[in-house]
Amino acid sequence: QVQVVESGGGLVQAGGSLRLSCTADISMFSFNDMGWYRQAPGKQRELVATITSTGTTKYADSVKGRFTISRDNAKNTVNLEMDSLKPEDTAVYYCKLQNLYAHWGQGTQVTVSS
Repeated sequence: QVQVVESGGGLVQAGGSLRLSCTADISMFSFNDMGWYRQAPGKQRELVATITSTGTTKYADSVKGRFTISRDNAKNTVNLEMDSLKPEDTAVYYCKLQNLYAHWGQGTQVTVSS
């Protein structure tokens, strides 16, 4: 079982920034696609951003221009830099490692106050 662990959530005012990090204990981390997803209360989990093993990124329309996903393969880490945060960004953010299976972290809470 691959262990995926998120960190960096918290409470921030609207317009502020947060940086989420995710580490995975897996060899050959660089060969795996990674992604950030979020789930707000009463809503389905949705894609926020993904980054492939070759570095190709994809963003949800709602976060384009505000969020940046990146990876550091030497540290088995993927980061999500979140700027210009809005109250509607409030959710539990989950990291996913995708190989033959999907491996999810436990989630980290992000709360944006107005």
